[in-house]
Amino acid sequence: MGKFLAAFIVVCAVGAGAAIYYLNEYAYYEEVTLHPGLDVVLLPQNSDASVVIDYADFEAIDASSSPIRYRACFTTALTRDELAQSYTVLQQQKPRIAPGWFDCFDAQAIGAELEAGTATAFMSVKNIEYGVDRIVAVTDQGRGYVWHELNNCGKKAYDGTVVGETCPDLPEVSQ
Repeated sequence: MGKFLAAFIVVCAVGAGAAIYYLNEYAYYEEVTLHPGLDVVLLPQNSDASVVIDYADFEAIDASSSPIRYRACFTTALTRDELAQSYTVLQQQKPRIAPGWFDCFDAQAIGAELEAGTATAFMSVKNIEYGVDRIVAVTDQGRGYVWHELNNCGKKAYDGTVVGETCPDLPEVSQ
C-alpha cells in the first residue's frame, strides 16, 4: 500500500508540474491581431502622443490574463541614432522573458544588447493599461522588440502601497 501511495503522489506531482508549465507557457497567449501601419509607435520627446514609425515583419503575442505578457518583434530601416534624436530614450530597461516558442524574442540576448550599448530602449506608450508602459528596443541591426513593463504607479498599485497624488486615479473595479 505504501508503494502505491508513493507512486500516486509522484504521479500527481508530475501532473501538477506539467499543468503549471503548460499554463505559463501556452494556455493564455494568443497572436495579436495586426493593424498594418499602426503596430509600432514611439513617444516623441516633449510630447504625450505616440506616433507610428516605419516598420516591417511585425509579429506579436499577448494574454488577457496579465497586462505585462505582451511581446512583439519587428524590423525597421530607421537607425537607433535617428530614433534617439526624436523619441524618448529610456535607461536601464530589462525585457521580460517570453515563452520559449515565441522564437523572435530572446529576452537575455536583448538585455545583453541593451547593456552593451548595441540597442536602445524607447518609451512607446505610457499607461497603455493602468500602471503599465509599452517599451520598444531597437538594435544596430534594425531589429526591434516590444514588451510591457510596470511603471512606478503600477508597482505601487500591485504591491498594495498607496499610489499617491503623482499617479492617475485607479480604474474602478467591476465585480
